[in-house]
Amino acid sequence: MSSQIVWMIVGMAAVTYIPRLLPFVLFKGKELSGFVQGILKNVPYATLGALIFPGILFINEDLWFGLLGAAAAFFAAYLGANVIVVVLGSIAVLSVYSFIF
Repeated sequence: MSSQIVWMIVGMAAVTYIPRLLPFVLFKGKELSGFVQGILKNVPYATLGALIFPGILFINEDLWFGLLGAAAAFFAAYLGANVIVVVLGSIAVLSVYSFIF
């Protein structure tokens, strides 16, 4: 392996590691406000929504297919069902929908 490739790998590792390390170094011993903590607690849900929502709209040529699956999953989750039940329920609803239409 040439030294150029090795330095490129080292550089990419540094560029990846530094942004992960900086928050720990900069905020060590500091308390974040409740507002900032509230925002940071919602980041995983917002990210998950941003990843899932386009898939709902563009999973099939039929827009209702994705919307019906999302509605079934939302309803089952709202009722407090387990994640496995939510997924299997959505699959069952979409299987029936595909069979009918």
